[in-house]
Amino acid sequence: MDFELRSAREKLEREQRERKERAKLKLEREKRAKEAAIKQREAIEASQRAKRLDAIEAQIKADEHMQESLIIGGGIVFEQVLQAVSFQGIGDKIKLPTSCFTELSNQGAFDKGPLYFELSVVDHKDNKKTTHSGVLEFTADDGTVGLPPHVWSNLFSTYDPVDVPLVQIRYIRLPKGSYAKLQPDNIGFSDLPNHKAILETILRQHATLSLDDVLSVSYGQVSYKLQVLELKPATSISVLETDIEVDIVSPDIVSDQSNQHVLRPLQFGKSEAGTVEEGGYDYYKFAIDEATVEKVVAGNMKVIVKIDVEKDGADTDLYVSKHPVLFPSLHQHKWSSHDVGSKTLILGSKERALSSGTYSIGVYGFKGTVKYQVSVLVQESSDGAKVGERAISSSSDVDTVECRNCKHSIPSRSIGLHEAYCSRHNVVCNHPGCGIVLRVEEAKNHLHCEKCGQALQPTEMEKHLKVFHEPLTCGCGIVLEKEQMVQHQARDCPLRLIACRFCGDMVEAGNSAADTRDRMRGMSEHESTCGSRTAPCDSCGRSVMLKDMDIHQIAVHGKSS
Repeated sequence: MDFELRSAREKLEREQRERKERAKLKLEREKRAKEAAIKQREAIEASQRAKRLDAIEAQIKADEHMQESLIIGGGIVFEQVLQAVSFQGIGDKIKLPTSCFTELSNQGAFDKGPLYFELSVVDHKDNKKTTHSGVLEFTADDGTVGLPPHVWSNLFSTYDPVDVPLVQIRYIRLPKGSYAKLQPDNIGFSDLPNHKAILETILRQHATLSLDDVLSVSYGQVSYKLQVLELKPATSISVLETDIEVDIVSPDIVSDQSNQHVLRPLQFGKSEAGTVEEGGYDYYKFAIDEATVEKVVAGNMKVIVKIDVEKDGADTDLYVSKHPVLFPSLHQHKWSSHDVGSKTLILGSKERALSSGTYSIGVYGFKGTVKYQVSVLVQESSDGAKVGERAISSSSDVDTVECRNCKHSIPSRSIGLHEAYCSRHNVVCNHPGCGIVLRVEEAKNHLHCEKCGQALQPTEMEKHLKVFHEPLTCGCGIVLEKEQMVQHQARDCPLRLIACRFCGDMVEAGNSAADTRDRMRGMSEHESTCGSRTAPCDSCGRSVMLKDMDIHQIAVHGKSS
């Protein structure tokens, strides 16, 4: 009996414990569920609160952006994201779609003067590169914007191309600039004659300048890049119809000059050592003053350009030009020497092109790697009799006879002995136009070029044919031999540099003027366009085209301009 009671009691206690455990577990589940519900409700409320805050923040940013756009746009709000497409234009003026014209016109943007835009890259890499531009025309396809090379290079990196380049474009008002500080990427830019005037010509093609932008300046076939370091009165300015003070500072770091067009200065009488690779150029410069030119023209002095090379089978060519031709070459030079080994150029009184100014020397590596010494000397000329020197008496009163072999005039009393000796030891070159008298042992080394007839040594023939008779291709596409190429690039090539008679800048001549009247007046393509700009007449104040100013002065005021 006791056993049954004890078993019943234990069973009851066990059931009670189980009920308590179940009740406890239920309470814990309910508590956890309640806590989870609270957390879920709090998360939902936090998410909703964050969304509301984000919406408020986005609205605030949108309002601020709108306010900023209103301020920088002078009350005009224009902002679009377009796909960038490159086109071969000059300056910083872009092409926009016709729809942009309509939107800007409806807001009266054209009544506020020139249009300026802020351009920013849109990509996933948070590229914040920004520049500014003007507008060229509204002819781009819908959804695209045409960017000239200057704008494209300042927005996109050539080392990290973008598959679909997107650009955010925003209308903006810019102040007129008063100051700009620019820095070339390397030395050599300051060697350009009147480099500030060249830069001014480049800036005429631009509407804006932005801090950290890079400007490309071309002079003939040489290009320089200048970074914008400082602008006033703002970090982005307008360069239209304003006078800007431009400072050009030296580059911080001079990069490797082996492939750079750099003119190294030469002093008279002091040689400079150098090494030039085959196919490469080294450049030097020297200056001749007016006093030296007068002495050279009078025949009292001469200028000597000299190159001494090591006798190791390598060879150079020597080219000399006067500025504005900065970098003389096989195609473009005034004087040259192609002698094998060391070579000398003498600029004497017979050189009509000699004048005061700066000259450039180009040392070309014709064969192998060449070590050389280059120098420029000014020496007294030994040509002619000096003042006070007694003249040598003439032998015209002596009876002479022409030698039948060498054709020289020989005194008649010794003609027999001379002819006997001359016929045994001397021969005359029979090449048309030559007639030079040579020693018999020298005759075998006296050759003439089959193409031009120039007299040469056998060791010089290979170089002569390569330099003077291999066809050369000009940048304009024409193919000529060396001598004709030099004349072509000096007189006829549309890529040659000339001084514009209206702006004074060194510019590419271009083709002949399209206008018949301008062509008859000898104007180049650039001068015809440049001369179409107007300026007030000094006499009457009337606006007259620059190219018609002389005619206006004569026809209206009866005087030459």
